[in-house]
Amino acid sequence: MAYAYDDQNIFAKILRGEIPNKTVLETEHTLAFEDIRPQAPVHVLVIPKGPYVTYDHFCEAASDAEIVDFSRAVAAVCKMMGVTADIGEGCRFISNAGEHGVQEVPHYHLHVLGGRWMGRMLAKAE
Repeated sequence: MAYAYDDQNIFAKILRGEIPNKTVLETEHTLAFEDIRPQAPVHVLVIPKGPYVTYDHFCEAASDAEIVDFSRAVAAVCKMMGVTADIGEGCRFISNAGEHGVQEVPHYHLHVLGGRWMGRMLAKAE
């Protein structure tokens, strides 16, 4: 099954400059910006500039340059925001995919959350 990219999603509009954002970092292939409804003191969204729907789609279809750029941008954002495990107290990365993953925007994005204890993502199995 091919991924269908909706170029009218909010992140596509942000990338086209139709909707403003609070940019944290921009590179050739990646944009990172503050979430408008932060769930932690640090809540940055990192998105590729290409039309990718989910993480697996990005990994499958993006060029090596896009993947490396995105990965390095995530590392730079963490360092800029002081949430790396070596200089800070760490962070959480979240990427939702599809209906069961509760993906709200059909453009691949990685949430970088930090600045407080996040708690467990899922309850421990008994």
